[in-house]
Amino acid sequence: METALYLPVKRFLEKLGFTVKGEVGGCDVLALSGDDPPIVVVGELKLAFNLELLLQAVDRASACDEIWIAARMSARGKGRESDARYRNLCRRLGFGMLGVTDCGGIEVLVKPATASPRRDPKKRSRLVAEHQRRQGDPALGGSTRTPIMTAYRQRALACASALAGGPRRVRELRTQIPDAGKILLHNYYGWFDRAERGVYVLTDAGRAALKRWPRPSVELAAFGSSPS
Repeated sequence: METALYLPVKRFLEKLGFTVKGEVGGCDVLALSGDDPPIVVVGELKLAFNLELLLQAVDRASACDEIWIAARMSARGKGRESDARYRNLCRRLGFGMLGVTDCGGIEVLVKPATASPRRDPKKRSRLVAEHQRRQGDPALGGSTRTPIMTAYRQRALACASALAGGPRRVRELRTQIPDAGKILLHNYYGWFDRAERGVYVLTDAGRAALKRWPRPSVELAAFGSSPS
């Protein structure tokens, strides 16, 4: 699975000084430097180097400063990683190319361009905000067919955890979850029900969510409340 490639790529980028998280804003890998503003690095993963991997990278390129594509090295060394035309195309696009070995090692096949003129400020800022809001690194890059643990979902789970013991007033939750009012009102996942004005309870769906995901800490900072 593509998720098996995530940790080797994550370790590679962390050694370069980046903070790395998986499945942020549709990107398999998103890494930020400690600068202000940060350097934004996107990684895309596939089991083999192919056209689809390049197309994904092209789609992400406008939102980052640097992009890497990564895939497993072919067993006999006859995959695209040994095709000079594929490597040259990566160079022309400004993409870095990483080969992941069977033992989890990384081979740098192509280095990315040092600077990229492609910029989509809004898309870039959304990626940076989601990376910074998300608590820890709860999603393996390359995950498919499974709900992603976004920052919004983490805060909604924090609200659900706070309501697990019974009805609570919104003003009580706001002391630890500043945007609790918006999360409860919009009820994006169907986890909450209003018992009376300003008082909410947990629904069956909310209780099921707490069983599916470990209960998060409710000590969260004030962030925006756009669901994902």
